[in-house]
Amino acid sequence: MKKFIAMLLTLTLVLAMASCTKTEEPKKEDKKTEAKEEKKTETKTEAKEEEVKAEDITLTVWGPQEEQAPREGYDNGMLAYFCEEFNKQHPEYNITFKYGVCGEDVAKDEVTKDLEKAADVYMYANDQIPVFVEAGAIAQFGGKFLEEIKAQNSQSMIDSVTYDGGVYGVPFAYNGWFMFYDKSKFTADEVKDLDAMLAKDLGEDTTNVIFPLDNSWYLPAFFYGVGGEMFGPNGTDGAAGCKFDTEAGLAATNYLIDMKANAHFDVQTATEAGKAIAKFTEGKLGAYFTGPWERAEIEKALGENFACAALPSFKAGDVQGQMKSFAGSKALGVNPTSKHMKAAVQLAIFLGTPQVQQVRYEVRGIAPLDSGDIDDVMLKAITDTVNRTSVAQPLVKEMGNWWAPAEAFGKGIVSGEVNKDNAKEKLEKFVANVNGGAGL
Repeated sequence: MKKFIAMLLTLTLVLAMASCTKTEEPKKEDKKTEAKEEKKTETKTEAKEEEVKAEDITLTVWGPQEEQAPREGYDNGMLAYFCEEFNKQHPEYNITFKYGVCGEDVAKDEVTKDLEKAADVYMYANDQIPVFVEAGAIAQFGGKFLEEIKAQNSQSMIDSVTYDGGVYGVPFAYNGWFMFYDKSKFTADEVKDLDAMLAKDLGEDTTNVIFPLDNSWYLPAFFYGVGGEMFGPNGTDGAAGCKFDTEAGLAATNYLIDMKANAHFDVQTATEAGKAIAKFTEGKLGAYFTGPWERAEIEKALGENFACAALPSFKAGDVQGQMKSFAGSKALGVNPTSKHMKAAVQLAIFLGTPQVQQVRYEVRGIAPLDSGDIDDVMLKAITDTVNRTSVAQPLVKEMGNWWAPAEAFGKGIVSGEVNKDNAKEKLEKFVANVNGGAGL
């Protein structure tokens, strides 16, 4: 397997190296490159390419523990394996790699502590881009490098790493959520309608649906689902604020209150990790909303009844809605203070190539951005979710003011503090807190 992977990466990179070596270099290297090109073209007899002398450089790379943990075929972890493959394919460098453990979710905290000591290349979740940009902690891609990134990604994924018109990352994995379900309890048609799912009798002590209602990353699904907007129609206008406090937004709030009271529904709170998977294992749960990171455990629990789907529709009062999750990405960023910017950019692009994504999927189960012809029920559900039942997570600094008020509002619905008698008042206060925190 490992030999096949090496051959695949070698073939891909031999074809790609021409593109890499023609990409724009930092200004300080331009004159050397031009001089070499002129010398090569002086006469036909001197056209033979001169042997490249390797430049000794050191690059520090940060990624999550899971990417660096030893596993079969990867004694030093996948990250080290891929970095060494990159080094083999670039004879112009002799790279010494240093590695550090840094989760994608906390990259903004670790990188911005001290840019000079931070990694040259790091992995991060795309919603952190505004923080990186404001701190001057991430490089903007341009020229041929940018063209290369765009060529290997869909527009939606490019959008996920675009901020104020600039592209600040190389997407390498989908970061979003959808629905896992037990196909012995629901049909493929039934999971298209949340109301039908909640109404079905699955038997005594069986929960139809579990949803993390107190989680501010999941809560917006119902407000977006009834036409709500946050930070403009595309999530790019911080000054526009959150506008969930409409009549449709109130209908969505009342829908959530009713759903929480439904005997066929349950919540998995932040302190109840593993609750849904335990119920799947017992055969006592119909469906659960989460992301690809829980695939292995859910598939083990459900066995041949394992199934996935995009998000369902629902009806809030007189408003027909469609749940919509945030569609984001995990990406590779480059430290703008790197002493070896060109090599760092090339490495980031390599670590995000479809070929590396494919291997990461086969070994770690991380969903690639382009599933191609892979026959996998989860990848098909992700593709359907991205294309039909998702919205781009807003990439504005004001988004930082969403999380705490939204979590409090969700917890209020779970506890009963938010009820139909005060729903309008609580909704308006919630939205005011989001906008007030953003200075709007």
